[in-house]
Amino acid sequence: MIAANGVERNDGGNRAPLRSGWERAEAEALYSLPFADLVFQAQSVHRDNFDPNQLETASLLSIKTGGCPEDCAYCSQSAHYDTGLKATRLMDCADVVAAAKRAKDAGARRFCMAAAWRSPKDRDLDQICDMISAVKCLGMETCVTLGMLTRKQATRLFEAGLDFYNHNVDCSPEFYGKIITTRTLQDRIDTLAHVRDAGIKVCSGGIIGMGERLEDRLGMLVLLANLQRPPESVPINLWNEVKGVPVNDTAERPDPIATVRLVATARIMMPKSVVRLSAGRQYMSDELQALCFLAGANSIFIGDLLLTTKNSQADRDANLLDRLGITSAPCLK
Repeated sequence: MIAANGVERNDGGNRAPLRSGWERAEAEALYSLPFADLVFQAQSVHRDNFDPNQLETASLLSIKTGGCPEDCAYCSQSAHYDTGLKATRLMDCADVVAAAKRAKDAGARRFCMAAAWRSPKDRDLDQICDMISAVKCLGMETCVTLGMLTRKQATRLFEAGLDFYNHNVDCSPEFYGKIITTRTLQDRIDTLAHVRDAGIKVCSGGIIGMGERLEDRLGMLVLLANLQRPPESVPINLWNEVKGVPVNDTAERPDPIATVRLVATARIMMPKSVVRLSAGRQYMSDELQALCFLAGANSIFIGDLLLTTKNSQADRDANLLDRLGITSAPCLK
């Protein structure tokens, strides 16, 4: 018997191993379930794979800001748009490590470092590898996002001890060309393959609220779930308002219930992935975040800033997690 979530069940009703090879219609059927049924299924899958009362906390730092040659229509760091952002050079390793120490003291367990490049030059990787090694010495998980990588570059990062590489697919294949023209979706998939082949864990998700349709949001989940292996970490970003970028003309903040439905669908389709509420949490009410956690989200970024945009305040996060009885900890069972 096949349940609405695409899971084969035996006659006793127990879940058999989760299937792969998702179709868009299956994702749509899941998403469209009565809300209580969808959230119940998602919470059940979540409990099968994670401690539901633990949340992974991460911190994100822009180590090289602005001046990116890509034309991503949502991005404050693109050189194609006048966003008022000043481009900077790559930070010194000592300053990055100091920021990582502050993040650890604030409760972050993973430290993510982002550079606004189309792709890194080999000479840049020497400094990046030093940063990775130094942050790991603090006892933190490491993640970087540097743009597109070659196989050789991915291997260098692995040898430096990198735990995760972030490279978002951003949206569905059908919507992709409407927001980016300077690199293809296949370019992104190739980088994810290089990362996976090098032995680094994959962090990849996308953005909702840019003017895409529901079909596009589900198409993004299908794309991620059907990768060679689903990402270990799946960030779901709400469009964050940025001055001077084209997406401002089409953006519309997602309906809160639609956001919970998407999180629940992601949890069922990628049961072993950490689903992170990423950019845009400052727009979410406490109640909406609580519903997202119930639906299977189990990671957040902490800190007042995500690259160049605002994030939820630390004291608000601490208060919410305390009221929900959720603790910050590695969330794998």
